[in-house]
Amino acid sequence: MSNGHAIASHEAWLAARKALLLKEKAFTKARDDLSRQRRELPWETVDKTYAFEGADGKKTLAELFDGRHQLIVYHFMFLPEWDEGCPSCSFWADNFDRVIVHMNHRDTSMVAISHAAYPKLAAYRKRMGWGFTWLSSAGSDFNYDYHVAFTEDEMARGKALYNYTVQDPHIAEREGVSVFYKADAGTIYHTYSAFARGIDLLNTAYNYLDLTPKGRDEDAEEFPQFWVERHDEYDR
Repeated sequence: MSNGHAIASHEAWLAARKALLLKEKAFTKARDDLSRQRRELPWETVDKTYAFEGADGKKTLAELFDGRHQLIVYHFMFLPEWDEGCPSCSFWADNFDRVIVHMNHRDTSMVAISHAAYPKLAAYRKRMGWGFTWLSSAGSDFNYDYHVAFTEDEMARGKALYNYTVQDPHIAEREGVSVFYKADAGTIYHTYSAFARGIDLLNTAYNYLDLTPKGRDEDAEEFPQFWVERHDEYDR
């Protein structure tokens, strides 16, 4: 044993690894099937005309597609009264810039949307060194309609719809991702949304850590992301 872990000969290690490989292949096939089922979900028409403020002024949801058919929106937690974005959402956002260019070449645009006023988003994006498109939904029903923002009454009652369940959201804005499709005729459809652990796959760092012996190493703490800081704060 080393650090409480079993040590084996190469032959025994290889046998154990091949046994796990069979399970990994089964999981990959199951994931592919789940992804297919996700693509086959029915769509719902987006009837409202939402407006957002960004670097180029006001833009509608339709304009965020930027000439493409598909749009991914990351719901970034940044309450109007905050001066900094959520550390956990910032952890996720560190994964965005370098992959968006590839998605653009697969007919897909991606933006982040938050409730805070745009000048706060712009200042924080500059601090973090990000380049992805980030817009404010201030004055819009967008965050409420897609169940990542909650009214004062919902917060007072501790009951709001989040992650498809009525629960206490604990904070007035939560994390999530929503996907939209714009048909050639201009109609916009909402095709998918996920929240909480449903956005795990969007965090590359977690997927790497899951390969290591220690994994995410979060189980001992009540709040899993107790260790996460903004990337410019770790060495303070």
